[in-house]
Amino acid sequence: MADLADNALAVIERHLTQSLARHRLPEAQSSADECADCGEEIPAARRAAAPWSETCIDCQSRRERRQRHVR
Repeated sequence: MADLADNALAVIERHLTQSLARHRLPEAQSSADECADCGEEIPAARRAAAPWSETCIDCQSRRERRQRHVR
């Protein structure tokens, strides 16, 4: 019979696995050349630094500011 420590370990492992799965970076590189929010071209430097990005730096900054205010 599993004791409390074994059960706790299983719960912790499950939570860690789920958290890592949510935060894992996309494996495939995005082919977006245009920002999903404003439609402007995403600069080549941003695409090289963050190939998964779908937004330009300005729009991503706006998204992040909105998220901070929602919490």
